[in-house]
Amino acid sequence: MNQRVGQRPAQVLLVEDSLTDVLMTQEALEQMNLLSNLHVVEDGVEAVAFLRRTGSYGHVPRPDLILLDCNLPRKNGREVLAEVKADADLKTIPIVVLTTSRAERDMLIAYSLHASYYVTKPVNLKDFIQAIHEIVTFWFTVVTLPPG
Repeated sequence: MNQRVGQRPAQVLLVEDSLTDVLMTQEALEQMNLLSNLHVVEDGVEAVAFLRRTGSYGHVPRPDLILLDCNLPRKNGREVLAEVKADADLKTIPIVVLTTSRAERDMLIAYSLHASYYVTKPVNLKDFIQAIHEIVTFWFTVVTLPPG
């Protein structure tokens, strides 16, 4: 796929406290040949600090995509999702929610908070790659309209 944002690799923020899921995500991005810089934080408080570039995250790049686990220490993923989508500077960043919950209620909550995708764990690699591919195609492709 070799997708880039402009002339730079995509910046991907993974908010995940499971090393197994971090490694799976890295593997999926490599299989997709998605040129990206993967940044990993382990909890919701760190995710918000990263996104707002506060504390030790003062010079981090703004992510082009957020992969967000729901079950996180200190601040859960739904709280992070709501905070990001309520922030005028961050709300356009696409967010893929990653969760073990298959409950329709949880899925409806995530989509009502404007999640781009809802992917259940254990992640079906094919579904995960499809979700990322669609986001990359939609969000990272610049469409040029003819003069008219």
